[in-house]
Amino acid sequence: MNLANSIAPETKAAEPPTSLDVVNAFDEFMSAFESFKDSNDERLGQIERRIGGTDVVTEEKVARISLALDRQKETLDRLVLKNRRPALGGAGRSAVDVSEHKAAFEAYVRHGDMAGLKRLEAKAMSASADADGGYLVPVETASEIDSRLAAISPIRSIAQVRQVSTNLYRKPFATSGTVVGWVGETESRPQTDTPTLVDLEFPVMELYAMPAATQTLLDDSAVDLDQWLASEVDVAFAEQEGAAFVSGDGNKKPKGFLSYPTVDESAWAWGSLGTISTGAAGEFAASNASDVLVDAIYALKAGYRQNANWVMNRKVQAEIRKLKDADGNYLWSPPSTADARATLMNFPIVEAEDMPDLAAGSSSVAFGDFSRGYLIVDRLGVRVLRDPYSQKPYVLFYTTKRVGGGVLDFDAIKLIRFGTV
Repeated sequence: MNLANSIAPETKAAEPPTSLDVVNAFDEFMSAFESFKDSNDERLGQIERRIGGTDVVTEEKVARISLALDRQKETLDRLVLKNRRPALGGAGRSAVDVSEHKAAFEAYVRHGDMAGLKRLEAKAMSASADADGGYLVPVETASEIDSRLAAISPIRSIAQVRQVSTNLYRKPFATSGTVVGWVGETESRPQTDTPTLVDLEFPVMELYAMPAATQTLLDDSAVDLDQWLASEVDVAFAEQEGAAFVSGDGNKKPKGFLSYPTVDESAWAWGSLGTISTGAAGEFAASNASDVLVDAIYALKAGYRQNANWVMNRKVQAEIRKLKDADGNYLWSPPSTADARATLMNFPIVEAEDMPDLAAGSSSVAFGDFSRGYLIVDRLGVRVLRDPYSQKPYVLFYTTKRVGGGVLDFDAIKLIRFGTV
């Protein structure tokens, strides 16, 4: 890889999009959706009339408009994100402390001057003031990385997130409530069984990135180093942790919800995720295709449905976008506003590209309350170690954060399996 091409940051912030840009993008998206509905109606009409199957030209047109919809939604999401990006700030710390830390960190990044950071960490009685372990980035940079991760990483945006100061988070969970019973006024009261508790453990794993810069770049006072560092690592962090939250095996990374044991919903038990089958290998059933979606919704208890989301990748969403109910209404609905999500049967859709494509036996659609079903554990702080020696003339910035994750409540997430069993 050409390092020179990978490290060039913008020397000034790009102009934020205006509200008019967002409105125009949303209008174009809705116009494309109307075109999609018209073309898909034509396709379905050809199938119903049985005139030798669907016309190839119509199929290609539907697929082309569906792809355009995906691209326009990505553009719309990007504009909304830029328009709503929060201002950086140092909540909970005095302006003097924030400014002093920022100045000391900038001196370390630009010139390798560790004196200011050592003084600050000694004053704060930090246990990790040794330069070999790196230095905590200023709160502005850490907040910027965290906020972008929440926006970019789809599972992080809907899961429960806890911050810890150790390498392991333990969570007791009651899998059964207190047993109660009815008795007469003068009858004896036998002792009831105690609640069943399980001790769930969520270790944090190290996630790293190593952006590079030339000393000439670092000497350029026009470059905002906080912004540059955040922009270099946020996408890399989000892509890696996003994949782990879906399918990570738990070995040196978080354990994804698709890596846990599964069982048919009719035989569900704690420790496994319940599945509902479509009845067809690698696809929806030929008739009443939407029934499996209804079954998935009502496999979830009412308390979980209130905050439930669909999770799937864009290819699966493209297939679901073509489905209609018995009255001819599309099950998939576009977002009602520019910053909202598309919905399926009135539940929001979260697009996660790490979810599997349709295949025989694949669990390509998840439905559930991820804020109760999946836990992400972040260890406080993002650290940076400056390395001007390993790859001269570039200065490397070994940037690390610690994150873990796993299923918290096995009853809160259901999977649709594209198979006969």
